Amino acid sequence: MSASTQAREVLQTVRRELAPAERENRLVPLIAEGRAPVAVLAELAAQQHRIITSDRRSLLVLASRCADGPAGTWFAGIAEGESQALRALGPFARRCGLTPNGAAAREPIPGCQAYPAYLAWLALNGEPAGTVLALAANFAAWGGYCATMAQALRGHYDFPDEACAFFDFFASPAPESEDQTVEVLAATGLNAERIDRGRRYGRQLQAYELMFWNTLADAHPAG
Repeated sequence: MSASTQAREVLQTVRRELAPAERENRLVPLIAEGRAPVAVLAELAAQQHRIITSDRRSLLVLASRCADGPAGTWFAGIAEGESQALRALGPFARRCGLTPNGAAAREPIPGCQAYPAYLAWLALNGEPAGTVLALAANFAAWGGYCATMAQALRGHYDFPDEACAFFDFFASPAPESEDQTVEVLAATGLNAERIDRGRRYGRQLQAYELMFWNTLADAHPAG
């Protein structure tokens, strides 16, 4: 078995293992049905503004730690994607009634900010191959949530395309990005220790991902 084939199989296996159960996320189904108040969407926008700015810095730290290897380019590319996402977040926030200053002024909610705090920890302490594996597995769940969000915002909340672009961006990753991830994992060498570490990192990221959504659900219950 080639290193690339092994890396692809490991990535697919870890994604399946870490995939959240259908009802673990208590907010996205409410949005999908159009039952969540606009206030929760505004809070989501404000908390995402903090998350993205933090994650971008963390990814750049990871890129600098791996500057001489393929993982460095991968982390830098993900950081650039965060920059694009931050630009796309503005129209969504405005549609929710938030100005840029208003979004930045919102108080950080601990349950929403646990994810970027852990990614910042990974930026300083994480083993690169395990971090790539964990992030790639988490991105699959996040992308699925964003696809549901984009559809619901158009169908139930009458948001225009510009206000849905943030979620469209994450819902439709470029096909070549999967191959790039596989090649990075193959190049770093996925031994049993690194795979186990990636699983451990991934379980944490997935738990904090769900905490983000469920914290918002608790703060703004549906009517």
